[in-house]
Amino acid sequence: MSLFISTVAATCLATSALATSALAPAKDLPKPAEGVSLTVYSSADPAGFNPQQFIQQQRASGMDNVWGVPGYGVVKVVRKVAVPKGVGTLAFTDVAAWIDPTTVSFTDLDDPSTSVLEQNFQFDLVSPAKLMERYIGREITVAVTMGDGVSNVTGELLSANMGQLVLKTKDGVRIVPAGGQVQLGELPGGLLTKPTLMWKLASEKGGDHLVRTTYQTNGMTWRADYNIVIDGEDKTGSISAWVTLMNLSGASFPNAELKLVAGDVQKVESQPRITGRGARMEAMAMADAGGFQEKAFADFHLYTLPRRTDVAQNSTQQIALFPSVDGFKLKRELVFNFTADIGGMGQPMTDPDFFGNTQKGKPSIFVAFENKEANSLGMPMPAGKIRCYKMDDADGTLEFIGEDIIGHTPRNETVKVKLGQAFDVVGERTRTDFTVDNAARRMTETFKIEIRNQKAASQKVRVIERQYRWTNWKITSNNQPFTKVDSDNIAFDVVVNAEGKAEINYTVTYSW
Repeated sequence: MSLFISTVAATCLATSALATSALAPAKDLPKPAEGVSLTVYSSADPAGFNPQQFIQQQRASGMDNVWGVPGYGVVKVVRKVAVPKGVGTLAFTDVAAWIDPTTVSFTDLDDPSTSVLEQNFQFDLVSPAKLMERYIGREITVAVTMGDGVSNVTGELLSANMGQLVLKTKDGVRIVPAGGQVQLGELPGGLLTKPTLMWKLASEKGGDHLVRTTYQTNGMTWRADYNIVIDGEDKTGSISAWVTLMNLSGASFPNAELKLVAGDVQKVESQPRITGRGARMEAMAMADAGGFQEKAFADFHLYTLPRRTDVAQNSTQQIALFPSVDGFKLKRELVFNFTADIGGMGQPMTDPDFFGNTQKGKPSIFVAFENKEANSLGMPMPAGKIRCYKMDDADGTLEFIGEDIIGHTPRNETVKVKLGQAFDVVGERTRTDFTVDNAARRMTETFKIEIRNQKAASQKVRVIERQYRWTNWKITSNNQPFTKVDSDNIAFDVVVNAEGKAEINYTVTYSW
């Protein structure tokens, strides 16, 4: 990592309350080793966030969208530097371009008496337009195309605007296009090739000290992806988990310690700004399957990679979240829920035509498993996308059978994944009777639900029925046993024979 020491005062002041020795480690903690530590926080919506969108935006417009990246990174750098004695300036030129200057802290680990007088972030990076602005009033030479040849025009630069240069030459004032080759002298002072952090320090001793800098940067995030291979009998599965890490911060972090934070960490976001910086996304690189080490941290979960890794700028990479797990138990469910979104009107719904007489549909397919140690799992699972596969016995290849999103799931909880809708199982729900007695404040409703199975094997099906007309209800007759799921729903579990059908009949009575 590069650095330089200067006694020149910085030009862009961003003094931070964090830039003090107050964040120095406690005396009983070991002194940190030199190197880079990177902690990445994500607020990505697993359903909507796709790193490929940033690739497409960059290709289409040449602009990145760093302020749209749902997450950020906290960078901690420990290194040995030459601290100037007395009052002097220390500068680091290897910081992220999208740093938040108000989050920067500086700590002298060898001399706690070193104090920070000023803290500055300089980002006036060199560009052709800025160079032209700095050369106004100075002599330059421009190669101008003349027919089939090129002529050099030398003169004092009076203006550089709208793609044209105005030069005062010995033959008078000339206007020439800015597209030709321009010969300049030395680089004007004050222009930088990299974003630079600068500190004005006061140190009684000075010398080579171990220092730590910490800051937040935009343009970093991560998401979790899970792949499950389900066995042919829908009883066991194998799972692998990956972290997709994206870095558009404008800096690379070689040989870095990497940590990820899972959980909803609150952060006050500033208003986004438009940026014209370009970014290029590299192809994903698969890492080994060693996995992260997880632990509870505050009210969140912290995942630490037990080895160092290179996090390149303008790139995505995939790292194993935890080692693959084989043979955990799961179960497949077919679920009908004709009335899932009906109800909650705040008064008894006595209109017989409110929901209609007949509904047809197909059951949703779910696979569910217990995230417990007893089931070979028990790892807190960050929010992410789960993709499921099955093997085709004809050729031994894995075929995709559906995907779903899970939220942050603690250990010992059930994970349920929706795969889609069954093809060969259909259902029809018919209201066969309805009566209402407003004087007695009572109404009854009777249903017949027919499930038809066209598969060559029997199917277990769950039918969930929401009692949507009023909060006070009672099942007064039924031909199949049911379970009361909650205050609004009941569930019938039936087995439908191969190429057969099953029928559910029940009556509900409401009173108010």
